[in-house]
Amino acid sequence: MQIGVLTGGGDCAGLNAAIRAVVRTAGHELDRSVVGYRRGWNGVLDGDSVELDPDAVRGTLPRGGTMLGTSRSSRRLQTEGPAPLIAQLERDGVEALVTIGGDGTLITSHRLSEAGFAVVAVPKTIDNDVFGTDVCIGFDTALGVATEAVDRLHTTAQSHDRIMVLEVMGRETGHIAAGAGIAGGAAAILVPESPFNIDEIAERLIARHHRDRNASIIVVAEGAIPDGSVAVPDTGTDEWGNRVLDGMGQFVGDLLGQRTGFETRTTVLGYIQRGGPPSPSDRLLGSRLGARAVEVLMEGCTGHLVGVHSTEIALRPLGEVAGHTRYLTGDQLELLDLITTAPVLTRVTSSRRWF
Repeated sequence: MQIGVLTGGGDCAGLNAAIRAVVRTAGHELDRSVVGYRRGWNGVLDGDSVELDPDAVRGTLPRGGTMLGTSRSSRRLQTEGPAPLIAQLERDGVEALVTIGGDGTLITSHRLSEAGFAVVAVPKTIDNDVFGTDVCIGFDTALGVATEAVDRLHTTAQSHDRIMVLEVMGRETGHIAAGAGIAGGAAAILVPESPFNIDEIAERLIARHHRDRNASIIVVAEGAIPDGSVAVPDTGTDEWGNRVLDGMGQFVGDLLGQRTGFETRTTVLGYIQRGGPPSPSDRLLGSRLGARAVEVLMEGCTGHLVGVHSTEIALRPLGEVAGHTRYLTGDQLELLDLITTAPVLTRVTSSRRWF
Protein backbone atom coordinates (compact mmCIF):
# COMPACT_ATOMS: atom_id res chain seq x y z
CA MET A 1 0.00 0.00 0.00
CA GLN A 2 1.34 3.42 -0.97
CA ILE A 3 0.33 6.07 1.57
CA GLY A 4 0.25 9.83 1.12
CA VAL A 5 0.17 12.50 3.83
CA LEU A 6 -0.67 16.20 3.91
CA THR A 7 -1.30 19.01 6.40
CA GLY A 8 -4.12 21.48 5.77
CA GLY A 9 -5.40 24.72 7.28
CA GLY A 10 -3.42 26.83 9.72
CA ASP A 11 -0.07 25.71 11.08
CA CYS A 12 0.45 24.66 14.68
CA ALA A 13 2.97 22.87 16.85
CA GLY A 14 3.01 19.07 16.74
CA LEU A 15 2.35 18.61 13.02
CA ASN A 16 5.85 17.33 12.34
CA ALA A 17 5.46 14.75 15.09
CA ALA A 18 2.39 13.39 13.31
CA ILE A 19 4.09 13.40 9.88
CA ARG A 20 7.13 11.68 11.37
CA ALA A 21 4.95 8.99 12.97
CA VAL A 22 3.15 8.33 9.68
CA VAL A 23 6.45 7.96 7.84
CA ARG A 24 8.16 5.81 10.45
CA THR A 25 5.15 3.54 10.94
CA ALA A 26 4.74 3.05 7.18
CA GLY A 27 8.44 2.30 6.88
CA HIS A 28 8.32 -0.22 9.71
CA GLU A 29 5.04 -1.95 8.85
CA LEU A 30 4.97 -1.64 5.05
CA ASP A 31 8.65 -1.14 4.23
CA ARG A 32 7.54 1.77 2.07
CA SER A 33 8.29 5.46 1.90
CA VAL A 34 5.41 7.95 2.07
CA VAL A 35 4.34 10.52 -0.50
CA GLY A 36 4.21 13.89 1.23
CA TYR A 37 2.16 16.63 -0.42
CA ARG A 38 3.35 20.20 -0.02
CA ARG A 39 0.86 23.03 0.69
CA GLY A 40 -2.07 20.83 1.67
CA TRP A 41 -4.82 20.13 -0.88
CA ASN A 42 -3.26 22.64 -3.30
CA GLY A 43 -0.17 20.45 -3.41
CA VAL A 44 -2.29 17.44 -4.38
CA LEU A 45 -4.02 19.41 -7.14
CA ASP A 46 -0.65 20.59 -8.49
CA GLY A 47 1.12 17.25 -8.07
CA ASP A 48 3.62 18.94 -5.74
CA SER A 49 4.94 16.03 -3.70
CA VAL A 50 8.10 14.76 -2.06
CA GLU A 51 9.23 11.28 -1.03
CA LEU A 52 9.40 10.89 2.72
CA ASP A 53 11.46 8.17 4.35
CA PRO A 54 12.80 7.93 7.92
CA ASP A 55 15.89 9.95 6.96
CA ALA A 56 13.70 12.78 5.64
CA VAL A 57 11.91 13.20 8.97
CA ARG A 58 14.95 12.87 11.20
CA GLY A 59 15.22 15.81 13.62
CA THR A 60 11.72 17.12 12.93
CA LEU A 61 10.10 16.06 16.22
CA PRO A 62 10.91 19.27 18.18
CA ARG A 63 10.24 21.62 15.25
CA GLY A 64 7.13 23.76 15.11
CA GLY A 65 5.00 24.34 12.03
CA THR A 66 4.89 21.73 9.27
CA MET A 67 7.77 20.50 7.14
CA LEU A 68 5.29 20.01 4.26
CA GLY A 69 3.84 23.51 4.33
CA THR A 70 0.11 24.10 4.40
CA SER A 71 -2.70 26.16 2.87
CA ARG A 72 -6.38 26.82 3.17
CA SER A 73 -8.92 25.06 0.95
CA SER A 74 -8.98 25.66 -2.80
CA ARG A 75 -11.81 27.24 -4.80
CA ARG A 76 -11.26 24.49 -7.33
CA LEU A 77 -12.37 21.87 -4.82
CA GLN A 78 -15.64 23.71 -4.29
CA THR A 79 -16.44 23.75 -7.99
CA GLU A 80 -14.98 20.42 -9.15
CA GLY A 81 -15.27 18.30 -6.00
CA PRO A 82 -12.84 15.48 -5.19
CA ALA A 83 -12.39 14.22 -8.79
CA PRO A 84 -9.15 16.14 -9.54
CA LEU A 85 -7.71 15.05 -6.19
CA ILE A 86 -8.38 11.39 -6.91
CA ALA A 87 -6.98 11.70 -10.43
CA GLN A 88 -3.68 13.13 -9.16
CA LEU A 89 -3.42 10.67 -6.27
CA GLU A 90 -3.86 7.78 -8.72
CA ARG A 91 -1.22 9.25 -11.05
CA ASP A 92 1.16 9.35 -8.08
CA GLY A 93 0.34 5.74 -7.20
CA VAL A 94 -1.09 6.75 -3.83
CA GLU A 95 -3.71 4.27 -2.61
CA ALA A 96 -4.57 5.81 0.76
CA LEU A 97 -4.21 9.26 2.30
CA VAL A 98 -3.60 10.53 5.84
CA THR A 99 -4.86 14.09 6.24
CA ILE A 100 -3.86 16.22 9.23
CA GLY A 101 -6.04 19.27 9.72
CA GLY A 102 -9.05 21.03 11.18
CA ASP A 103 -12.65 21.20 10.06
CA GLY A 104 -11.98 22.39 6.52
CA THR A 105 -9.58 19.50 5.98
CA LEU A 106 -12.11 17.09 7.50
CA ILE A 107 -14.86 18.25 5.14
CA THR A 108 -12.68 17.65 2.07
CA SER A 109 -11.48 14.34 3.52
CA HIS A 110 -15.09 13.25 3.96
CA ARG A 111 -15.92 14.13 0.36
CA LEU A 112 -12.89 12.20 -0.80
CA SER A 113 -14.00 9.20 1.25
CA GLU A 114 -17.55 9.40 -0.10
CA ALA A 115 -16.08 9.28 -3.60
CA GLY A 116 -14.47 5.94 -2.73
CA PHE A 117 -10.89 6.91 -1.91
CA ALA A 118 -9.25 5.53 1.23
CA VAL A 119 -8.60 8.32 3.71
CA VAL A 120 -8.07 8.67 7.46
CA ALA A 121 -8.00 12.07 9.17
CA VAL A 122 -5.97 13.28 12.16
CA PRO A 123 -7.32 16.33 14.08
CA LYS A 124 -5.15 19.39 14.56
CA THR A 125 -5.98 22.97 15.50
CA ILE A 126 -4.95 25.25 18.32
CA ASP A 127 -8.66 26.14 18.65
CA ASN A 128 -9.34 22.57 19.89
CA ASP A 129 -12.78 22.71 18.29
CA VAL A 130 -12.80 19.56 16.14
CA PHE A 131 -15.89 17.52 16.89
CA GLY A 132 -15.28 13.86 17.76
CA THR A 133 -12.06 14.22 19.75
CA ASP A 134 -11.29 15.49 23.24
CA VAL A 135 -8.09 17.19 22.15
CA CYS A 136 -6.37 18.29 18.93
CA ILE A 137 -2.71 18.50 17.99
CA GLY A 138 -1.45 22.02 18.69
CA PHE A 139 -3.84 22.96 21.48
CA ASP A 140 -1.59 22.15 24.43
CA THR A 141 1.29 24.23 23.06
CA ALA A 142 -0.97 27.20 22.30
CA LEU A 143 -2.55 26.94 25.74
CA GLY A 144 0.87 26.98 27.36
CA VAL A 145 1.88 30.11 25.43
CA ALA A 146 -1.37 31.88 26.33
CA THR A 147 -1.08 30.94 30.00
CA GLU A 148 2.49 32.20 30.15
CA ALA A 149 1.27 35.48 28.63
CA VAL A 150 -1.33 35.82 31.41
CA ASP A 151 1.35 35.13 34.01
CA ARG A 152 3.61 37.80 32.53
CA LEU A 153 0.80 40.36 32.29
CA HIS A 154 0.04 39.93 35.99
CA THR A 155 3.38 41.46 36.99
CA THR A 156 3.08 44.57 34.83
CA ALA A 157 -0.59 44.99 35.80
CA GLN A 158 0.34 44.91 39.49
CA SER A 159 3.25 47.29 38.98
CA HIS A 160 1.02 49.96 37.41
CA ASP A 161 -2.44 49.22 38.88
CA ARG A 162 -3.78 48.51 35.42
CA ILE A 163 -6.42 46.46 33.72
CA MET A 164 -4.62 44.24 31.20
CA VAL A 165 -6.72 42.75 28.40
CA LEU A 166 -5.32 39.74 26.55
CA GLU A 167 -6.89 38.67 23.26
CA VAL A 168 -6.29 35.05 22.27
CA MET A 169 -7.24 32.95 19.26
CA GLY A 170 -10.03 30.37 19.06
CA ARG A 171 -12.37 31.63 16.34
CA GLU A 172 -15.93 30.65 17.36
CA THR A 173 -14.93 28.71 20.48
CA GLY A 174 -13.31 29.64 23.79
CA HIS A 175 -11.11 26.67 24.65
CA ILE A 176 -7.84 28.65 24.69
CA ALA A 177 -9.37 31.63 26.52
CA ALA A 178 -11.04 29.44 29.13
CA GLY A 179 -7.96 27.31 29.75
CA ALA A 180 -5.49 30.19 29.93
CA GLY A 181 -7.85 32.37 31.95
CA ILE A 182 -8.49 29.73 34.59
CA ALA A 183 -4.85 28.59 34.73
CA GLY A 184 -3.61 32.17 34.91
CA GLY A 185 -6.14 33.49 37.44
CA ALA A 186 -7.90 36.02 35.21
CA ALA A 187 -10.54 38.30 36.71
CA ALA A 188 -12.84 37.73 33.73
CA ILE A 189 -12.86 35.39 30.73
CA LEU A 190 -14.91 36.28 27.65
CA VAL A 191 -15.76 33.40 25.31
CA PRO A 192 -18.01 33.13 22.22
CA GLU A 193 -20.23 30.52 23.86
CA SER A 194 -21.42 32.98 26.50
CA PRO A 195 -22.14 36.57 25.33
CA PHE A 196 -20.73 39.10 27.80
CA ASN A 197 -22.26 42.16 29.46
CA ILE A 198 -19.64 44.89 29.49
CA ASP A 199 -21.34 46.82 32.31
CA GLU A 200 -21.33 43.80 34.62
CA ILE A 201 -17.63 43.26 33.95
CA ALA A 202 -16.89 46.93 34.65
CA GLU A 203 -18.80 46.73 37.94
CA ARG A 204 -16.84 43.64 38.91
CA LEU A 205 -13.55 45.39 38.26
CA ILE A 206 -14.58 48.45 40.25
CA ALA A 207 -15.54 46.18 43.15
CA ARG A 208 -12.13 44.49 42.95
CA HIS A 209 -10.40 47.87 43.17
CA HIS A 210 -12.45 48.77 46.25
CA ARG A 211 -10.98 45.62 47.82
CA ASP A 212 -7.46 46.84 46.99
CA ARG A 213 -7.24 44.47 44.03
CA ASN A 214 -5.98 47.22 41.75
CA ALA A 215 -4.73 45.00 38.95
CA SER A 216 -6.95 42.79 36.80
CA ILE A 217 -6.41 40.48 33.84
CA ILE A 218 -9.21 40.03 31.29
CA VAL A 219 -8.81 37.19 28.76
CA VAL A 220 -10.85 37.72 25.60
CA ALA A 221 -11.38 35.09 22.90
CA GLU A 222 -11.13 36.68 19.46
CA GLY A 223 -14.66 35.49 18.65
CA ALA A 224 -16.27 36.76 21.87
CA ILE A 225 -19.46 38.81 21.44
CA PRO A 226 -21.47 41.10 23.74
CA ASP A 227 -25.01 40.29 24.80
CA GLY A 228 -26.54 43.42 23.28
CA SER A 229 -25.30 45.80 25.97
CA VAL A 230 -23.12 47.42 23.30
CA ALA A 231 -23.06 47.36 19.51
CA VAL A 232 -20.44 45.14 17.89
CA PRO A 233 -18.16 46.78 15.31
CA ASP A 234 -18.67 45.44 11.79
CA THR A 235 -15.37 43.81 10.81
CA GLY A 236 -16.70 42.31 7.58
CA THR A 237 -16.25 38.81 6.16
CA ASP A 238 -13.42 36.98 4.40
CA GLU A 239 -13.46 35.40 0.95
CA TRP A 240 -15.19 32.32 2.37
CA GLY A 241 -17.96 34.30 4.02
CA ASN A 242 -16.64 33.89 7.58
CA ARG A 243 -16.75 36.80 10.01
CA VAL A 244 -13.39 38.52 10.25
CA LEU A 245 -12.28 38.32 13.86
CA ASP A 246 -10.34 41.50 14.38
CA GLY A 247 -10.04 43.85 17.33
CA MET A 248 -12.36 42.38 19.99
CA GLY A 249 -9.66 42.66 22.65
CA GLN A 250 -9.07 46.35 21.91
CA PHE A 251 -12.83 46.93 21.74
CA VAL A 252 -13.29 45.43 25.21
CA GLY A 253 -10.27 47.26 26.61
CA ASP A 254 -11.51 50.63 25.38
CA LEU A 255 -14.99 50.08 26.83
CA LEU A 256 -13.65 48.98 30.21
CA GLY A 257 -11.33 51.97 30.38
CA GLN A 258 -14.26 54.31 29.68
CA ARG A 259 -16.59 52.66 32.20
CA THR A 260 -14.13 52.22 35.06
CA GLY A 261 -11.78 55.16 34.62
CA PHE A 262 -8.87 52.78 35.23
CA GLU A 263 -5.75 52.69 33.07
CA THR A 264 -6.21 49.88 30.56
CA ARG A 265 -3.83 48.19 28.13
CA THR A 266 -4.55 45.53 25.49
CA THR A 267 -2.27 42.80 24.18
CA VAL A 268 -3.14 40.71 21.12
CA LEU A 269 -1.19 37.45 21.33
CA GLY A 270 -1.85 36.55 17.68
CA TYR A 271 0.31 34.09 15.78
CA ILE A 272 2.74 33.66 18.66
CA GLN A 273 0.26 31.05 19.91
CA ARG A 274 0.90 28.90 16.83
CA GLY A 275 4.64 29.11 16.61
CA GLY A 276 7.63 27.61 18.35
CA PRO A 277 8.52 24.09 19.47
CA PRO A 278 5.65 21.75 20.39
CA SER A 279 5.08 20.88 24.02
CA PRO A 280 5.86 17.30 25.12
CA SER A 281 2.11 16.59 25.15
CA ASP A 282 1.73 17.71 21.52
CA ARG A 283 4.74 15.64 20.47
CA LEU A 284 3.22 12.58 22.13
CA LEU A 285 -0.25 13.24 20.74
CA GLY A 286 1.01 13.78 17.20
CA SER A 287 3.08 10.61 17.41
CA ARG A 288 0.19 8.52 18.73
CA LEU A 289 -2.36 9.75 16.21
CA GLY A 290 -0.01 9.62 13.22
CA ALA A 291 1.04 6.04 13.96
CA ARG A 292 -2.53 4.92 14.60
CA ALA A 293 -3.71 6.47 11.33
CA VAL A 294 -1.38 4.18 9.36
CA GLU A 295 -2.45 1.16 11.40
CA VAL A 296 -6.12 1.95 10.72
CA LEU A 297 -5.48 2.06 6.98
CA MET A 298 -3.59 -1.23 7.14
CA GLU A 299 -6.60 -2.75 8.92
CA GLY A 300 -8.75 -1.76 5.96
CA CYS A 301 -10.70 0.89 7.85
CA THR A 302 -11.15 4.20 6.04
CA GLY A 303 -13.35 7.28 6.21
CA HIS A 304 -12.68 7.86 9.91
CA LEU A 305 -11.20 10.46 12.24
CA VAL A 306 -8.48 9.15 14.55
CA GLY A 307 -9.07 11.12 17.75
CA VAL A 308 -8.95 10.86 21.52
CA HIS A 309 -11.76 9.92 23.89
CA SER A 310 -10.80 10.12 27.57
CA THR A 311 -7.21 8.85 27.36
CA GLU A 312 -7.75 6.30 24.60
CA ILE A 313 -7.51 6.66 20.83
CA ALA A 314 -10.97 6.35 19.29
CA LEU A 315 -12.36 6.29 15.75
CA ARG A 316 -15.31 8.34 14.56
CA PRO A 317 -16.81 8.26 11.04
CA LEU A 318 -15.96 11.42 9.11
CA GLY A 319 -19.64 11.88 8.30
CA GLU A 320 -20.35 12.35 12.02
CA VAL A 321 -17.62 14.95 12.66
CA ALA A 322 -17.01 16.95 9.48
CA GLY A 323 -18.79 20.30 9.51
CA HIS A 324 -19.49 20.17 13.25
CA THR A 325 -17.86 22.22 16.02
CA ARG A 326 -16.91 21.22 19.55
CA TYR A 327 -17.87 24.12 21.83
CA LEU A 328 -17.28 24.63 25.53
CA THR A 329 -19.82 22.60 27.50
CA GLY A 330 -22.30 23.91 30.05
CA ASP A 331 -20.15 22.54 32.89
CA GLN A 332 -17.11 24.37 31.56
CA LEU A 333 -19.02 27.64 31.26
CA GLU A 334 -20.34 27.23 34.80
CA LEU A 335 -16.76 26.76 36.00
CA LEU A 336 -15.77 30.05 34.36
CA ASP A 337 -18.44 31.86 36.37
CA LEU A 338 -17.46 30.14 39.62
CA ILE A 339 -13.76 30.83 39.17
CA THR A 340 -13.94 34.46 38.01
CA THR A 341 -17.04 35.91 39.72
CA ALA A 342 -16.18 37.97 42.81
CA PRO A 343 -18.15 37.33 46.01
CA VAL A 344 -20.99 39.66 46.93
CA LEU A 345 -19.60 42.82 48.50
CA THR A 346 -21.32 44.66 51.34
CA ARG A 347 -20.27 48.02 52.80
CA VAL A 348 -20.89 47.95 56.55
CA THR A 349 -19.74 51.43 57.58
CA SER A 350 -19.19 54.80 56.00
CA SER A 351 -15.52 53.96 55.69
CA ARG A 352 -13.93 52.73 52.44
CA ARG A 353 -13.38 49.24 53.81
CA TRP A 354 -15.11 46.40 51.93
CA PHE A 355 -15.25 42.70 52.70
